[in-house]
Amino acid sequence: MTNQVVKSAIAHHNDIQLNYYDGAEKQTMKPVMSPYVMRHIEEFTSFTSFSTNDQLLEVGCGMGKFTFPLLRKGLKITGLDLSPNLLQKLLEYNNNTFQINLISSDILEIPEQYNEQFDHVIGFFTLHHFHHLETYYQAMARILRPGGTITFVEPNAYNPLYYLQILLSPRMTWAGDKGVAMMRKSKFHSAAKYVGLEHLRIRHYGYFPPFLYNTKPGRKIDHFLDKLRVFRPVSAFQIVQLSKPEK
Repeated sequence: MTNQVVKSAIAHHNDIQLNYYDGAEKQTMKPVMSPYVMRHIEEFTSFTSFSTNDQLLEVGCGMGKFTFPLLRKGLKITGLDLSPNLLQKLLEYNNNTFQINLISSDILEIPEQYNEQFDHVIGFFTLHHFHHLETYYQAMARILRPGGTITFVEPNAYNPLYYLQILLSPRMTWAGDKGVAMMRKSKFHSAAKYVGLEHLRIRHYGYFPPFLYNTKPGRKIDHFLDKLRVFRPVSAFQIVQLSKPEK
């Protein structure tokens, strides 16, 4: 038998993520004030109504694509990302404009000093990259104050265009993006039950990717479709929130 080192499934998964995000700089991750980005920000802030006194941890903040618009709204954010390279890019884009603390860590390994230090844990298109939903929700609940929330903007697993995009897009792989299929209400219920979270809330919205939504006709059609509730179950995006019980 050949001697070998066997990595845990999570360590292997994290290696895949690091290799993907630490390669050539991803143009789609750069901070930009586009209509597409601001659509997500406006949907998110209207759904959450966080206070500017709240302490937020953004999981998977990357280069700050969604971080900077929230900072401009006066929210207090600590950014966390697995990749030190992406955090360094965030600092470069920030150029000392905003006060922001950064943590380079897997959320599973965040130091105990952060236990119950945050009012809310948030993320944008990050949750579907996690290897085991229940385990990661448990880690996020640990650093959350009682009564706090965990809120993520994610793809909707029931939108068939995501799977076509994974198949056809050179910047997406099944290994890195297959978690889209896990972004279902039943999975969120399962994770909530496992961790002891409550009050699942989900809002579906939007249909078009950036290259369409960033055009005026695209935005008009997208908002028109949003008003037709019949299409909501297969919308492209969803905001998912769970709460930590009060003590």
